Amino acid sequence: MAATTEPTRGEVPTGAPVGGTIRYWAAAKSEAGLAEEPYLAATLAEALAGARQRHADRPRFLQVLGHSSFLVDSSPVGGRDHSAVALTEGGTVEVLPPFAGG
Repeated sequence: MAATTEPTRGEVPTGAPVGGTIRYWAAAKSEAGLAEEPYLAATLAEALAGARQRHADRPRFLQVLGHSSFLVDSSPVGGRDHSAVALTEGGTVEVLPPFAGG
């Protein structure tokens, strides 16, 4: 039997869900009705799918989420495929909706 090790921050086995925090800013915070919530997901796409499910009764939140930018552990996601952005144990996803003038 192979030995298993716990992943450390920044090391995620492919497909292994990890726990962290999603933080909502500005309109995303207002529409979600909270400032942050936990995630259990392997990728940014999975974490966002979970947020969409939890807030399915808030159509404006879903709209804001669709126009937002994201930081994962302080790094901009940019145009990368969200399913290719691995999350880290104890990490943070920041949801940044468009801001006035920017």
